[in-house]
Amino acid sequence: MNEKIRVSPVRLIDESNAQVGVVPVQEAMERAREAGLDLVEVSPNSEPPVCRIMDYGKFLYQQKRKAKLSQKKQHVMTLKEIRMRPKIDSHDRQIKVSHAVEFLERGDKVQFTMMFRGREMMYVDHAREVMGGIVRTLQEVAKVERPVEMLGKRMTMVLIPAKMGGPKPAGQADIQKRAE
Repeated sequence: MNEKIRVSPVRLIDESNAQVGVVPVQEAMERAREAGLDLVEVSPNSEPPVCRIMDYGKFLYQQKRKAKLSQKKQHVMTLKEIRMRPKIDSHDRQIKVSHAVEFLERGDKVQFTMMFRGREMMYVDHAREVMGGIVRTLQEVAKVERPVEMLGKRMTMVLIPAKMGGPKPAGQADIQKRAE
């Protein structure tokens, strides 16, 4: 940038993005001073190096702003866990499913965990049916990423959002009707 550019001659691009041509570095510096801007080496590896007349501070500001905006638009997919017991009531299950719908519509993954204690281990088959019912209820909104599996005294399943740009997900009333 400016006086730190030691290579001469350089290919110059002026402040209006027009190519001036190959000029000595001193002439390029004078043009930049006349315009009240900086001379910045854009492509040092080309032959001859390409320099551009621009406001370097404004350029850096715009780069930072662009990076910040692109980060803001990104959605980081997080894993939300919903815990249940094998003897969960249908209304309680409905509420948990509606929470899962909110998470899925936001673009998050949802892990359903069925926890067993003591003699509840006898109800593993019933718990599989409950998990299957949840999958059927959410089939328009979600896809199964990791199917139902038993890990010790826990049964888990992970769902991910269905296509983001696909059909509109079912409303809360539709999901409540299917859950019953």
